[in-house]
Amino acid sequence: MTTGSDLTLATDAQTLTFAPEGNRKSIAAHPDRPGISLVIPVYNEEENVELLYQKIVAAAETLNRTWEVVLVDDGSQDKSFEKLEKIALKDQRVKIVRFVRNFGQTAALAAGIDHAKGSIIIPMDADLQNDPADINMLIEKLEEGYDCVSGWRKNRKDGLVLRLIPSWTANKIISVISGVPLHDYGCSLKAYRREVLEGVRLYGEMHRFVPIYAHWMGAKVTEIPVNHFARQFGQSKYGINRTIKVVLDLITIKFMSSYLTKPIYIFGSAGLWSLVACAAAFTWMVVLKYGYGTSFIETPLPVMVSMFFMVGIQLILMGLLAEILVRTYHESQDKRVYTVKKTVNLD
Repeated sequence: MTTGSDLTLATDAQTLTFAPEGNRKSIAAHPDRPGISLVIPVYNEEENVELLYQKIVAAAETLNRTWEVVLVDDGSQDKSFEKLEKIALKDQRVKIVRFVRNFGQTAALAAGIDHAKGSIIIPMDADLQNDPADINMLIEKLEEGYDCVSGWRKNRKDGLVLRLIPSWTANKIISVISGVPLHDYGCSLKAYRREVLEGVRLYGEMHRFVPIYAHWMGAKVTEIPVNHFARQFGQSKYGINRTIKVVLDLITIKFMSSYLTKPIYIFGSAGLWSLVACAAAFTWMVVLKYGYGTSFIETPLPVMVSMFFMVGIQLILMGLLAEILVRTYHESQDKRVYTVKKTVNLD
């Protein structure tokens, strides 16, 4: 099942330096690793976790591969962890990571990936809107030679105004800016070769942008339609405010990819445009003064333009500088963006 963007991405992508083309046709599990690792963040999903486990087992048992599922309890305040722990005590393939508090979906996925041992890593949601039966289809697509296969909720069962329209808009903007034309960046159900995720650090809401990272590294990225179900139990953790966060994270990713090693390009350009604006404002004030006899203090326009322009520039640049400092802090000390309280069935 191949989409139009499938062909585009396959043509544009280059060969991964860590996975030669000749080695991509089959994905053999390491002797000490399971073949597949499912990574699932869980936050207040007590009504869903048991049925989720049953569906995962039913789907995974048809794959003829060893598997594990790493469930990350992201500071749930209900009985999600208690139910997960009972499942894990009965099934050693179920691994649990419990956070001391809620750190967010990106941190939960990062923790799950850090603790996963599979040759193929498949993130998905715990709300039963993703279908575990689609796992086999994702793996088959990987076997065709791809490094990342993204799910596309083609027939999405969500509200039109608050979910679908913002999602369509965001996906189009992300595709244009990143150069990776996927229909559905927000779909959690994806499949990655392990090599693609090694060395990737996730912050903010950036878990949805991993296919972009992979594509920039030369990975072959594609997408296929997957099933999507309406939520039956619990409440959605998504809101319109997440769209704003995604846009801001997209700006950050573009900055990090284009200017991290040469920040003077963006800082210098902003500084030059600031000087141009100052020169233009000064020229206009002189024209008003000597051409029309208007005193400098008779119009607030020069002050307003200067104030709002400089405040805007300073805030944007301070935000980008802060992003660099945060990454330097975490990565130079090998720090994580989460804190684990307890693990089950993990070394």
